[in-house]
Amino acid sequence: MEMSVVIVNPASAGGSTGSAWPQIASDLRSQFGSFRVLFTKHRGDAAALACEAARKGAKLIVACGGDGTVSEVANGILSSGKDVELGILPSGTGGDFRRTLEIPSRSRDAARVLRNGRTVRIDVGRVSFIDNNGAEAMRYFVGVASCGMSTKVIERVKAEGISFASSLLQTAMRNEAIRLAIQLDDTNDRQLTVLNLCIANARYFGGGMKIAPDAKLTDGKFDVVGVGDLSALKIFTSAPRVYLGSHLSMPEVSHALARKVTVRPADRDKEVALEIDGELPGRLPATFQIIPEALRVRVGGRLHG
Repeated sequence: MEMSVVIVNPASAGGSTGSAWPQIASDLRSQFGSFRVLFTKHRGDAAALACEAARKGAKLIVACGGDGTVSEVANGILSSGKDVELGILPSGTGGDFRRTLEIPSRSRDAARVLRNGRTVRIDVGRVSFIDNNGAEAMRYFVGVASCGMSTKVIERVKAEGISFASSLLQTAMRNEAIRLAIQLDDTNDRQLTVLNLCIANARYFGGGMKIAPDAKLTDGKFDVVGVGDLSALKIFTSAPRVYLGSHLSMPEVSHALARKVTVRPADRDKEVALEIDGELPGRLPATFQIIPEALRVRVGGRLHG
């Protein structure tokens, strides 16, 4: 197999990646060089294709799509047991992970990063949870996992095709706080009432919100950010602070570092959905573990997070 493989999700960015692919491919060939392309057809294909490509000897596997595609390709590489490098050719709705890696959104510029960028080893998260069929499941994540209001925001984005910002404003009008039992590393369980809880490996989620402004992809720890029970008005007025990353100083926001995080509903009969890298694969209870330096990634500028 060729040394470089590009896995394309034509359904990403509301289906526009498929129609834009000829131009993206042209930019990639002119700026990067030769590659083999594989197209996904169903959810989960990117992970399976990446795992197979890694086992067949690919040295660089590039995810062309949004955060969900990037996450799937990373999962495929990690499950292959091979030390293969991940590249990103952004073409999706959120673009949160590429922001942390300083990869440009334009395909021509991103292709240049694939050719000239640096390789860094980053931490990944591993999460055990209950999937949508009620079975125990495990997957890796590179960006942010969360529960609470974010799951409803993403649900609306996927169902209605609206922006994250529009969905946030609509969801805030009728959202309720949830009570969670959370354990950080080996500390005792404590109960939190939150609108949202994020277990962050990277800095951004939700289409550009800088939810964990201090997160570093190379520090061996999660940034655990809890947003307390804010009114709809307070959510509206605080939203700019979340996008800028200046919300950690708010009294309603908690922040901690941990290598392992366990989260479950405080009310055992309550179902609480889980979001992982922009996807909705299941629900709590969940256990998050950081895996230091687990993945090689090609990055643009100086790696902040």
